Amino acid sequence: MIFGMPTFTFVHVVLSLVGIFSGFVVAYGLFVGDRLSGWTTLFLLTTVLTSVTGFLFPFHKFLPSHGVGTISLIVLAIAIVARYMRQMAGAWRKAYVITAMIALYLNVFVLVAQLFQKVPALKRMAPTGSEPPFLVSQLVVMAVFIILTIVAVKRFRINPV
Repeated sequence: MIFGMPTFTFVHVVLSLVGIFSGFVVAYGLFVGDRLSGWTTLFLLTTVLTSVTGFLFPFHKFLPSHGVGTISLIVLAIAIVARYMRQMAGAWRKAYVITAMIALYLNVFVLVAQLFQKVPALKRMAPTGSEPPFLVSQLVVMAVFIILTIVAVKRFRINPV
């Protein structure tokens, strides 16, 4: 147990937080036109590992978290192909930016959901996760990410390597 969590849960949470932090660094790079290769590798790797480890928790039926994890792995696969195999050439630049931002959004979406489940004050405001405070929070996060993604697509230009 680490911080009251089983070790596996702690590793999953750390991977998720590193993925979110490095994802915001990568997003900044997109806004200023910098590839930030090391940060990008860290972001994509930890975000893939976050999704994969999410499937390793015991479960008896398919849950919404599994749906988010599945979508995340699909967009991450596209981002990885666009970034590393297609070198962001042509339309692959836009595909990379959009899928990287979606992957970051999904990580933040889950973070907000977990905060509402684990933080007592938030849990009291939205005990089932379907109350207005939770829904408004998620809508605000989505709106912010839509705007950030549009800005990133418009601003991220790459020079040939």
